[in-house]
Amino acid sequence: MDESGRGPATPAREARSRGAKPPDRRRVALGSGGERLAAAWLVARGMRVIERNWRCPYGELDLIAEEAETLVFVEVKTRRGERMGTPEEAITPAKRRHLVAASLAYLAEHAREDAPYRIDVVAVQLTPAGALVAVRHYANAIALEE
Repeated sequence: MDESGRGPATPAREARSRGAKPPDRRRVALGSGGERLAAAWLVARGMRVIERNWRCPYGELDLIAEEAETLVFVEVKTRRGERMGTPEEAITPAKRRHLVAASLAYLAEHAREDAPYRIDVVAVQLTPAGALVAVRHYANAIALEE
């Protein structure tokens, strides 16, 4: 029950109470589907996904994988059509900073500060109807110095 007495607190109700808009279900479904496609694509190429949607105060890491001894933090961007640009174009400088900070937080929280790691981007391009056009993987796409 939340403080208003209206039943259990939900993410949408909590967002509204903070003045934020509730998440768009279609956008959430698109992102989740893109993350599933990206995870399957990475696994098919020899990576092992060890976590999904890890959250910290700096943001969320979509996928955390291992490739040999390297931890791979993966940002997945999915787009239907090209009206809003390519998925890769959605990685802003602010997003890059959040990804670096979240990656460092993960390493610290899991006592793996000395582990080799990198930050990759997987772009999932769909047609406007939702059919897969391409999966593009950019290894080491985001450098720590950014």
